[in-house]
Amino acid sequence: MEIIEAIRSRRSVRSYQQKPVPRQIIEEIISVARRSPSSVNTQPWEITVVSGDVLESIKKEHLAKLAEGIPPAPEVPETRFQDKYRQRQVDLAVQIFQLMGISREDKVKRMEWLKRGFSFFDAPVAIFIGMDRSLAGEYSRFDLGAIAQTICLAALSYGLSTCIHGQGVSYPDVVRKYAGIPETKRLDVCISIGYADADFPANRLESQREPLENFVTWRGF
Repeated sequence: MEIIEAIRSRRSVRSYQQKPVPRQIIEEIISVARRSPSSVNTQPWEITVVSGDVLESIKKEHLAKLAEGIPPAPEVPETRFQDKYRQRQVDLAVQIFQLMGISREDKVKRMEWLKRGFSFFDAPVAIFIGMDRSLAGEYSRFDLGAIAQTICLAALSYGLSTCIHGQGVSYPDVVRKYAGIPETKRLDVCISIGYADADFPANRLESQREPLENFVTWRGF
């Protein structure tokens, strides 16, 4: 897939076919993504890829903790958005819930939707991205974002879809337990990856983007 087309067509997919993704394909995607930029070539990313029984165990314990009312404890604090940023977050939720037929008052369906994120949107593979705790600075987090985006774009060339999300690392102790990730490594973000379920309503979502005049300033042109 041509790069401009990939950038324009990439979107967050929130339901997947129960079709396995060969390890070789994931290896090829991550091998390409290694070319992502990083501050002074530090390449801070630490990646763990899980599937099969390991991923199922993580899903089950996530849902068990949620059912017990145990609050998530992500290692990267959640941002409380305000003003226009909060409005964009709300607008996205409204779009998704409209596609899914979930009303504001329907607490049961809203909870089922919440569970989907903690279940990696039923993807057959999850990619956990983090870094050594000694590198927990802003530039290193930028670098993790760069490789995450590159993974998502490269995946499109293999007919795969993705969703970058924080719910997958909201119970880091669970992920460490089953994926064998040491405490010396911080868990920052997760990517669900697989073959998209074309019939799932929320997968038709194309989130809105601001026009250039709202965020670009030109000087000297």
